[in-house]
Amino acid sequence: MPFSRLTSLSDTAAGLRRIGGVFVAETSFANVAEEHLDAVYAFLLYLTGDRAVAEDLTSETFERALARWRRFDPRRGTAKTWLCQIARSAALDHFRSESRRRRREETYAAAQDVAASDPVFGDGLSPELESALLSLSRGEREVIALRVICDLDGDTSARVLGISRTACSTRLSRALRKLEEKVRNDVFA
Repeated sequence: MPFSRLTSLSDTAAGLRRIGGVFVAETSFANVAEEHLDAVYAFLLYLTGDRAVAEDLTSETFERALARWRRFDPRRGTAKTWLCQIARSAALDHFRSESRRRRREETYAAAQDVAASDPVFGDGLSPELESALLSLSRGEREVIALRVICDLDGDTSARVLGISRTACSTRLSRALRKLEEKVRNDVFA
C-alpha cells in the first residue's frame, strides 16, 4: 500500500476530513447542534418576535444544516456563523411565505360574504369548538384543515404549506393543544 494511502487512512481514523487538500478536524453535527442551539433560537426569536415561530424555524434550521453538514467548511467561518446564515435564510423564507399566505387569505376573505349568523367552519360544530377555532391563528387553522379535515399526511401537508415536516408537525401539535385548552376552558366556564 502506498505511503500516501496509509497517511490518508490514519488521518481519517483520527477524526480528520480532507477539504481542498487540507486536513481539518471533524466535529460531529450533534456536538455543533448542542453547542449552538440556544444561540440560533435566540437569534430567530429576535428576528421573528414570536416564540412559536422561532421554535419552528430553529427546527427547520437544524434540519437544513444536517442535510448540508458535509458541505460545511470550517475554514470559511465558524459553525455558529454557518448556522446563523441558515437560520436567517429560513426566517426570510418564512416571512416571504407568510406574506404570500396573508395575501391569499385576504383575497379569499374579500371574495367571501359570510353572514355573521352562518357557521364559519361548517355545520355540526359546537359553539365552543367554533369559538376555539376562531381563536387560532390562520396558520394553525390551515394545518388543522389539511391534516384533520383533508386527511393529508405530514409530508403532503408540509409541502402544501411550504414548511418542513417537523415545522408542520409542531404547528399541528401546538394548534391542537390550544384547541383542547380553549374548549376545556369554555366548557368549564
